[in-house]
Amino acid sequence: MSDYFGKEVPKLGFGLMRLPKEEELIEIEQVKHMVDLFMDAGFTYFDTAFVYQGSEAAAKEALVERYPRESYTLATKLNAGVASDEADAKKQFQTSLERTGAGYFDYYLLHALMEDNYKKYDEYHLWDFVKEQKAKGLIRHIGFSFHGGPALLDTLLVEHPEVEFVQLQINYADWENPSVASRANYEIARKHGKSIVIMEPVKGGSLADPPEEIGRMFQAYRPEMSAASWAVRFAASLDGLITVLSGMSNTEQMEDNLSYMKKFQPLNEEEQKIIQQAQRVLGQSATIACTACHYCTEGCPKNIPIPEIFSAMNKQLGNGQREEAVADYARVTESKGKASDCIDCKQCEHACPQHLEITEYLRQSARALEA
Repeated sequence: MSDYFGKEVPKLGFGLMRLPKEEELIEIEQVKHMVDLFMDAGFTYFDTAFVYQGSEAAAKEALVERYPRESYTLATKLNAGVASDEADAKKQFQTSLERTGAGYFDYYLLHALMEDNYKKYDEYHLWDFVKEQKAKGLIRHIGFSFHGGPALLDTLLVEHPEVEFVQLQINYADWENPSVASRANYEIARKHGKSIVIMEPVKGGSLADPPEEIGRMFQAYRPEMSAASWAVRFAASLDGLITVLSGMSNTEQMEDNLSYMKKFQPLNEEEQKIIQQAQRVLGQSATIACTACHYCTEGCPKNIPIPEIFSAMNKQLGNGQREEAVADYARVTESKGKASDCIDCKQCEHACPQHLEITEYLRQSARALEA
């Protein structure tokens, strides 16, 4: 556990981005059960955002209305990219308060800053706005989530010393990935003395089912531990953390995370060596580094299910599962756009936090899976 801002926070946070759904509706009773398991195990950190559809309302019903306010910490985020103007952006804060019913936010973040969008947060005067809300007691701690490069992160932390924490994408697969720069961004945040919340420790779920060679290494050393546990424990073993977020989508994932994080043990020396070997394996991998955040799909004019297509493609690229990949592709595109429907408008690439060459990957997917 870490002691930050005068309050002890366990190393596991409940990310509310990928809640269980049935026909696009959040399964609130399952969410309540997951919240109960999480709280009963002594964990307290919940993370949502204005743009996570239905998530803030689910937090109200499953958490806020059922537990004393002082018993948990709640984080949410303001996203300038979906706002039409400054007033619309600032309105998100009040909407989040109304949706959650939380009264105040323990952690409030400017959402998904990167090279393509950070200036909008200046144009809309959102840095001053969040400071004003903190002065009113409606925000306890100010931060931002980040998907850019280390040079921009360094600049932002120099220009905004009021920032108390930074939320970074960190996982063993992206530790040396130049397009994500997990290690470099982590080191910049540490240089500035900022506390860190880790997101995407399991890389959108892909590290829960890594390439077979990596799975065999994990199983040989710790047969009782899931592949996801290696990813979460890698992240949680770093210094300077507030918590590590896991976007749990069902009770099984919750129970697995609690099984090894309730009495968290950092990776030992031998486990670190195994992770390093896994990183070398992934360095030679051709898989698409999509985290299934779905930022790319919101404005797609052809309604192409991009993350689902890439997930299918990765079954072929990562594990050679050709038949499974083709079957998955047919299923996810049955009532939506196909990869070949892409018109190369590149709105998806502008929205992608991973800076993926999405249109090129769609062309590859069309050639591989539509033939």
